Amino acid sequence: MAICQIKLKPNIIKVHNSAELTDAISKANAGDNIVMANGIWKDVQIKFYGKGTKEQPIILKAETTGKVTIEGVSNLQLGGDYLEVMNLHFKNGHTPTGSVIQFKINDETIANYSKVTNCVIEEFTQPNREVSDHWVELWGKHNQLDHCNIIGKSNFGPTVRVFLTGNKNINNHHQIIFNHFGPRPRKGGPHGETIQIGDSETSMTPSYTNVSNNYFEHCNGEVEVISNKSNFNEYRNNIFFESEGSLVLRHGNYCTIDGNVFIGNDSSEFIGGIRVINTGHWITNNYFYNLKGKEFRSALAVMNGIPKSPLNRYMQVTDVVVANNTFIDCVSPFQFSVGVNIDKKTVLPASEIRSERPERMVVANNMVYNHKEDNYPIVAYDKVDGVTFKKNVFNNVNKSNISNDGIITRDFQVKKLSEYLYVPTKNQEDAYKGFDFEKISTDIFGADRTKQNSIGAITIPVIDPTLINKKLYGTNWFSTNSPHYNAKIIQVATNKELLSQLEKSHSGDILSLKSGIYEITSALVINKHITIISVNSKNKAQLQFKGEKAVFEMHPKGVLNLENVILKGDKTQEAFTTLAKNMSQAYDLFIKNTEISDFKSVIKSYKASFADTISINNCVIKNCLNGIELNKETDDGGDYNAEFVYIKNSKFDNIQSTVLDYYRGGYDESTIGGNLVLQNNTFTNCGTDDKSGILIHNQGIVNVDFSNNTFKNNPVRDIAILWGEKGQKPVNNTISNSGQIRIEESLKQKLMY
Repeated sequence: MAICQIKLKPNIIKVHNSAELTDAISKANAGDNIVMANGIWKDVQIKFYGKGTKEQPIILKAETTGKVTIEGVSNLQLGGDYLEVMNLHFKNGHTPTGSVIQFKINDETIANYSKVTNCVIEEFTQPNREVSDHWVELWGKHNQLDHCNIIGKSNFGPTVRVFLTGNKNINNHHQIIFNHFGPRPRKGGPHGETIQIGDSETSMTPSYTNVSNNYFEHCNGEVEVISNKSNFNEYRNNIFFESEGSLVLRHGNYCTIDGNVFIGNDSSEFIGGIRVINTGHWITNNYFYNLKGKEFRSALAVMNGIPKSPLNRYMQVTDVVVANNTFIDCVSPFQFSVGVNIDKKTVLPASEIRSERPERMVVANNMVYNHKEDNYPIVAYDKVDGVTFKKNVFNNVNKSNISNDGIITRDFQVKKLSEYLYVPTKNQEDAYKGFDFEKISTDIFGADRTKQNSIGAITIPVIDPTLINKKLYGTNWFSTNSPHYNAKIIQVATNKELLSQLEKSHSGDILSLKSGIYEITSALVINKHITIISVNSKNKAQLQFKGEKAVFEMHPKGVLNLENVILKGDKTQEAFTTLAKNMSQAYDLFIKNTEISDFKSVIKSYKASFADTISINNCVIKNCLNGIELNKETDDGGDYNAEFVYIKNSKFDNIQSTVLDYYRGGYDESTIGGNLVLQNNTFTNCGTDDKSGILIHNQGIVNVDFSNNTFKNNPVRDIAILWGEKGQKPVNNTISNSGQIRIEESLKQKLMY
């Protein structure tokens, strides 16, 4: 006899304010739907608790999908069983606590079997970038985050954090699926992961978290896009698109990394793939395309361990399988013993010497193809005697520094099936069948491998060559595409017009200044993308400033393009400065064909401010007391005030103190580490009042191009001190009566750990 199941109609409770919402939650029973009325809910701290069932969860949702925005100082906490939150949009605010959405109300009221779905967290970031929080905290067991868009976190702390503290939170089987993460902007320091599962202290506990079918787009917070710090997690079928970092198996063991796609580009050397530490991982069926990263950011980076390593450092790589992966046009697909202190020059304590090579590691059935011959398929910084190579096929291994019978050079071809996707013209069928490889029964697209042998991530024929389908990820209602705006060219002829038009202009507009003198006594606020340019490049507009206010005040998300302008001060103001506090997001500054003179400082940054890019090109900068000050992050925690600093084709004359002070303190590997390009400049009569005796400070900055500059009559001891271990060296510089450029081969760095 068939049993007829009666589906109960949900009890719908519509609420219009915080008081009604709190009351409805307190009275909610299994099957109730609490509906938040459309509109802005500002300064609300929601505690959503109750006991639903699998068949009848308690649901909290928007009246209309996407029409309920949570703004101001707000957050959401869940506690209980079978709770569901859907269709909410967090924007224009920040959390008052350590998380925006937390699957826990307190240590006694933790969420289980609950989920947050079809929601958006958009730039819900702290006003002060130094304040740490998480946007989603997963506690308890069997919880789910799915089909959400999570965008624009710029302050300290991982975007999503899984906690494993206590028995209530281990063996959790959380599901993080079908979400769209990013962009996450560069942070200029560590603690910018997109997902972190566990931490050092709980890294040996079982988590069983599943991170699958997510899209990571431009997640550039730091070197670890995902930081695995627990056991038995799975990472399947995720897309990592132009994200400046890697999926990092930082701590923990026995993880599965299968079917993921890593897409790079030609312009960034910081986009990585997978970094391997610890024991028992299976890395299979992954596709790596056009990755330019090296060492920590190489397509596959296998690290050396530290003997008797504490939990928070680097365990030895053992019993790891890397099989059936495909690498197309990657600069250096395999790098082994990354982090080893080969040169013996960097001064590190014994506890930091990474000397334990990988053991019992199997690398088999991988395919590597490079269209160019200038790539280095395998780089080993130490012996690879603990690695077994079997049936790996390369089209070019001439420049690798190891040889092995399991590394086969073969002339084969690939063809392009869709954007970013290259596959072999025929299957390479001499696959290695040993070591329990029958577990790899399908390829990256789910095709059955048992019907035919093949190496690499892809067997042919490919039924559907679609590599990226953005419609699968995130909500079905939110888009990051801004409405199209036709930028305007706005003619400006007077002081008053300059101030008023700057305030009224839209992002993207161009203020075109007629020739003449503009006397300015208040700061020009840059809080959008704006261009200021002279109409006549041969008769430039001149901005004369009086009073102690800075000339240009850079605000969060401000972008200034300044071209063909003369800036003149009276040595009481900064030409460019940031806000002293609440610089929640990065700014950008591009200065071209401009003359800057008679200022107290050229650029002055404040603590917690961050510029993604500062570019000075073909400018004349003279008669200033101080130069460019990017030196306020002095906590030595790895943070710094700008990511990219380009100074090219410019003349510096009579800058009385340091011309550039660009500082990063703390020895860490979690960031790009700063970039300085100093090319084709002339420095004359600078540093006369500098007490340090150094004209250009670049302490701790990792990437430095110091070339084709001229130094004349600068009364300093040192022009600059370059970091030898990072390959920094001066090239084609001309020096006359200006001290020397030193290379420091044993730079002592303060460890952060």
